[in-house]
Amino acid sequence: MNKLMKKVSLILIFILLTAKGFPQGNTLYQTGLTAEQNLNAIGSLAKFSTGGVGFDTRYEGVKGSPWLFEKLLPSLMRVKGQDYSLQLETNLDIVKNSLIFNNPKTGKMLSIPSDLVKELKVTMEGKELTFRVSRAKYFEREIKDGRFYQVLKEGSFQFIELPFKKLIAADYKDVYSADRRYDEYTTYYKYYIMQSDSVFHQVQLTKKSLIKIFPDKKDLINSAVENNFNQNNEEMVLNILEKL
Repeated sequence: MNKLMKKVSLILIFILLTAKGFPQGNTLYQTGLTAEQNLNAIGSLAKFSTGGVGFDTRYEGVKGSPWLFEKLLPSLMRVKGQDYSLQLETNLDIVKNSLIFNNPKTGKMLSIPSDLVKELKVTMEGKELTFRVSRAKYFEREIKDGRFYQVLKEGSFQFIELPFKKLIAADYKDVYSADRRYDEYTTYYKYYIMQSDSVFHQVQLTKKSLIKIFPDKKDLINSAVENNFNQNNEEMVLNILEKL
């Protein structure tokens, strides 16, 4: 310990003597150590340090968003307990299960919990999208109250999709990592069809899954798929449900 204290004392004395020797008209960079001497001096301080903190500049931040849409969109919102709609610009925070909107008067961004929302109609690219809020008791498998879902088809066989957001963490520090230098929100969906029991049953957008839900409609489903093989999966299900 005595040797360590002597070294520290010598460095402090050296700094004080050097500082006194600076001409008053010169700046620190004009009278300081050369670049090489400066690096060597900084390196010598490491032995007196209790540990430094490094900064990893490879991290590139967060990509994507917990919001469903890229921007606020013109919407009509119905609040629980009211029989009229509010005209707003809104978005849906899928992670927090809240509705984001601009105050029409102040322009300030605000949010309300999904529990207060009865229905939301969003206009996007000329189409009207209808959203409602989940109630766990109406789902075959446990779904939390308050999740926004989009109604793809009304009627006796109501067809809906629930959007979900997942945050994939950056992965670049380990030797055998994916070298992904950013966190990223990704979106995925779950689909449900309401059957005659007034309960939403989860379904995959495949012929096999539909036949499992409607076993007595196997021939109709097979025929519909064969005659419309060029449709995307959502269109295929909608087409079949229209025929049931």
